[in-house]
Amino acid sequence: MSVSSFDVLLCLLKPHITGIDTNMRPCISPEEKLFITLRYLGSGCKFVDLHYSYRLGISTIAEIIREVCHFIWVVLKDMCLPQPTKENWLKIAKDFHLRANFPNCIGAVDGKHVRIIKPYNSGSLCYNYKHFFSVILLAICDSDYKFIYIDVGSYGKDCDSTIFTNSTFYQKLMNNDLQIPEPKPISSTNPIPVPFVIVGDEAFGQTDKIMRPFGGSNLTTKKKIFNYRLYRARRHIECSFGILANKWQIFHRPINVNLDLVSCIIKTCCALHNYVRERDGYKFEDTLSIPGFEEVPNGFQRATRRGASYRDVFADYFTTEGQLSWQMSSIN
Repeated sequence: MSVSSFDVLLCLLKPHITGIDTNMRPCISPEEKLFITLRYLGSGCKFVDLHYSYRLGISTIAEIIREVCHFIWVVLKDMCLPQPTKENWLKIAKDFHLRANFPNCIGAVDGKHVRIIKPYNSGSLCYNYKHFFSVILLAICDSDYKFIYIDVGSYGKDCDSTIFTNSTFYQKLMNNDLQIPEPKPISSTNPIPVPFVIVGDEAFGQTDKIMRPFGGSNLTTKKKIFNYRLYRARRHIECSFGILANKWQIFHRPINVNLDLVSCIIKTCCALHNYVRERDGYKFEDTLSIPGFEEVPNGFQRATRRGASYRDVFADYFTTEGQLSWQMSSIN
């Protein structure tokens, strides 16, 4: 985060986090509160480290981080994670076509485990198939590695297909309440209108709005090419998680706070991720894979007949008019 971005964020937060001086002692300044919170999120240090660095009580630091994280999310959620309009969806689709060579794509979806210390009296709710405790961050991103939608706080035992189908975004998607543009053809030779879709992995069910790869090992060349092209678009969500975790290194270790604060920290980091990317850009090395986020197990969801037919239209397009010169060498 640049100095100018910090100053703008401080101006947004100052009315919410400024305390009141008393006759006993002056309050902690909003600048120091924001310093402490960003240090905690960005370095992954513990409350004890901040206790010695800033000479503040551990309970005071815990309250500061809870307060500032809450107001960062309140201030930035509408600014950095707004509900896309029809024009926004069209721009996202245009960028995906330009950068990932996948037409009519409006996002990539995936879920990731955020490692935590076992919460009290939680039993096995947060225990996942990787044999550690976690909560799940489900996110949809655009081709610029910015999050469009996030769902935070599901237990580690859940699979991402279940989380996605239970989310408010999925309900709005199925009810056509997201201002997504009308279907349009992707080929000049095939006039069939194809809906705008979100790409995901095998964990998600195939519908006319969700594209997933073909399953199985003995695939035809056309299906292999479709899977390759879909992975080129889907990798943006993996890179987004990589940038998020490398910028905010609280994700490099198990988070040892209460579950409600864990969810607040994750939402805050996602909002700050979009805020920093919008103002300060990113570096390629931040997209490299790191430990800390683990794959969510694949659930099983049947494909719809209508969704499968649209997937075949995409597959035909990728092997004819929309083929890339290097795609054959990538699948062999």
